[in-house]
Amino acid sequence: MSPDGITRARARFRRGAARTRTPTSQDLARAAARSRQEAKARTARMVSRLFFIVQCGLGAAAAWWVAYDLLGHARPFFAPVTAIISLGLSYGQRLRRVGEVMLGVAVGVFVGDAFVHFFGSGTWQIVVVVVLSMSVAGLLGAGMLLTTQAGVQSVIVTTLVADPGYAFTRWLDAVVGGVIALLFTLVAPAAPLRRPRQQAALVVAEISEILTDTVRSLREGDSDLASATLSRARDSESMLDEARALSAEGVAVVRLSLFRRRHLPGVLAIADLLEPLDRAIRNLRVLVRRAAIATWREEPVPTAYLRLLEALAETTTDISRELAERRLPTHARVGLHRIGEASAVLDPSSGLSGEVMRAQIRSMVVDLLMLTGLPLEEARDMVPESMTHTADES
Repeated sequence: MSPDGITRARARFRRGAARTRTPTSQDLARAAARSRQEAKARTARMVSRLFFIVQCGLGAAAAWWVAYDLLGHARPFFAPVTAIISLGLSYGQRLRRVGEVMLGVAVGVFVGDAFVHFFGSGTWQIVVVVVLSMSVAGLLGAGMLLTTQAGVQSVIVTTLVADPGYAFTRWLDAVVGGVIALLFTLVAPAAPLRRPRQQAALVVAEISEILTDTVRSLREGDSDLASATLSRARDSESMLDEARALSAEGVAVVRLSLFRRRHLPGVLAIADLLEPLDRAIRNLRVLVRRAAIATWREEPVPTAYLRLLEALAETTTDISRELAERRLPTHARVGLHRIGEASAVLDPSSGLSGEVMRAQIRSMVVDLLMLTGLPLEEARDMVPESMTHTADES
């Protein structure tokens, strides 16, 4: 074997030995730490869902009690099932989807019950019943959920509860389950009201951290950090999407629950913040992309512009803290106004990247001022027109 071949063989041997080495105490400690973190995360996830789990259990029991004890139905299978399915939907979907579930159950149960009465149960009967019930649901203009429910319930009637003559009773059980689910919706947890504001605070905190890393990458000329920060800025859209979903859920909760109706102004106020926050995220991505280009090309950025970025990062941290403390971040307006005034001074030594970044800083200041509750016109007035910095002014 040649010397190169021997060297490669030894390298392969060392890699194989490294892969099969005995775990050290540090490896075991890291594995134990990961296990504890995962167990903690799973426990926190379960605790966060505990209200929903208990609500489903109580809703199913209540639906069964109403159908069995009060209405005297022998086997009110569809009552607890419909209650659980309806409670499993998000608050924003419940009113419309509960109606779809009940209608789907009605179509499926009626078609299945009628077919079993005349033709009995069997393999070919299932095919006909599913096709027929789903077709009827489609003719009624049903969505996918309703159509699927019709097929599922027809199969259940045909196979598991095939006693004929109970179509109306089973449909009524489904109505009971849906009504119970809507009643339980009135008792809504406070979490859907808190989480939109908390998520908005997390989004603003992410903006602050991205700005901080951007400044560091520019000062240190760290192209790897610039690339990682750009990827992080692009991924921030998913956090904003979650904030939108949580906001819609919170609005649906206060509109459905009589006991949470007093929180509607606060929830709507958070929903109004999402539009300027969306624009701030978009401007941030442009800014970070240009900063990354400046880092890759070793293009200098004026120190004054870097100080603007640092000040903006500090101010967004303040905004995030106030949002997390359930306050409108009005105190940040002073800092944003100062950044807006400072950003109006144009440095003649700046290149294209620096000017693009300065323009995005100015746009973000307007967006963040609107985030503090100012209308667009007032926010714009707090960011004056640009002026050229001259040697005499220095």
